[in-house]
Amino acid sequence: MDPPGTVPIFLGLTSAMTHKQRARAARTAIFVAAGVILAFSIFGQQLLTYMHISIPALQASGGVLLFLISMELLTGKMEEPQASSKNVNVALVPLGTPLLAGPGAIVASMLFVQRADGDARSLVSIFVGFVLVCVCLWVAMRFASVVHRILGEGGTLLVTRIAGLLLAAIAVQLIADAVIAFVQTA
Repeated sequence: MDPPGTVPIFLGLTSAMTHKQRARAARTAIFVAAGVILAFSIFGQQLLTYMHISIPALQASGGVLLFLISMELLTGKMEEPQASSKNVNVALVPLGTPLLAGPGAIVASMLFVQRADGDARSLVSIFVGFVLVCVCLWVAMRFASVVHRILGEGGTLLVTRIAGLLLAAIAVQLIADAVIAFVQTA
């Protein structure tokens, strides 16, 4: 979940919308992303168990996908998603999911909840952190025009590249942790 990196995509997808429609799209995208991530945080382990998929396997696949996205951000070859028709609500797809609630955010939330192991303080900390990220995302989308104006084209590009670098590091760490988990269970 990348608030500054969401700004140019959000602006591109909502360019034909009025100010009120943009505000509603930002709010809807946040609620969709929050719902998806919370559902996977709560029920994801049961779903994976049912499908015979381990957390390390999901973690490794999420790491690979994140690494691919980070390379697109770093090289500037990321395509802006397009709505397939005017009847599609871009706040649901592609903004809410997979852009905001993508594989990395889903895997990370499931891992944090799993590592909390039922500890109430840890779970509250995870929830508070998640809410703060959602608020930052909402603020970034709600005030995307202002943020883009302040950062400018070059600043937005710089923030996107930095986000790509950090995302690549997170991806490598996810993959390394998955490999370690596979080795320990073997």
